[in-house]
Amino acid sequence: MAACCAFFVFGDLRTSAADDKTGYSLANPTPDRLLRDMTTDRPDITEVPFTVDAGRVQVETTAFGFARSRPDAEGAVGQGYELFGSNIRIGLTSDLEATIIVAPYARQRIAGPKAARTASGSGAVVLRAKWNLWGNDTFGKTSTTAFAVLPYVSLPTESHNGISPEALDGGLQTFFAADLGGNFSLGINAGLHSVQNLDVVGRHMETTASMTIGYAWTDKFSTYGEIAARTGLREGMGDIGLVGGGLAYRITPNVQIDGGVNFGVTAASARYNPFIGVSARF
Repeated sequence: MAACCAFFVFGDLRTSAADDKTGYSLANPTPDRLLRDMTTDRPDITEVPFTVDAGRVQVETTAFGFARSRPDAEGAVGQGYELFGSNIRIGLTSDLEATIIVAPYARQRIAGPKAARTASGSGAVVLRAKWNLWGNDTFGKTSTTAFAVLPYVSLPTESHNGISPEALDGGLQTFFAADLGGNFSLGINAGLHSVQNLDVVGRHMETTASMTIGYAWTDKFSTYGEIAARTGLREGMGDIGLVGGGLAYRITPNVQIDGGVNFGVTAASARYNPFIGVSARF
């Protein structure tokens, strides 16, 4: 699945339509008075269609994540953890951001009745560009929806470490959000991914979809519930299906902490996956 992410709407999100932000760029950062309220692509899998303001950087990190699988046909069980996987979002213009996802370290151990094996190291480096088509500054004011598209490429790092992919992958994702009223919000993602085969020459296509419902209890505290799936995985793996939930707390306008847990509902999914994280805007 994609990196954990979030859809939360706190308070009065958007700036006045009279404030023209099109002149700001990476070299001419958006001033504090015009910043959108901080929205994050974590902790849920469903990402937001909103971009980081021009000239600003937002770092969203899974401080610690753990996953444990179901026993496979031979009784082997896998478990592993990741540390400090981060989504670094850089505002290029008022509606376009560049993103770099890094996975510095993860470790996985699969143990069964006959043998055990361990893999560890860094994961892929993912380069992305999110383009908001509408709703960035008007969501919750003059519009009740927002939408963005995101192409990406995934680059391998350490060969044959069991954590990083072995070849370049890529795809396209779409992000939609709706203000449902009454402090409720809806997020929907859909994606198409080109993935290198492991056992035979060639590539195959995988699809992802997710939906989350968020509720803002206060201007600082919000919770969510989510369903997500990934289909079309290589032969023999089966489809991944998850349900999950979590929370986020805004410590300051530019710092947020969060946590959550996903539960697998298909045989190919991890049985459970708890995680905690932090996000900061600069």
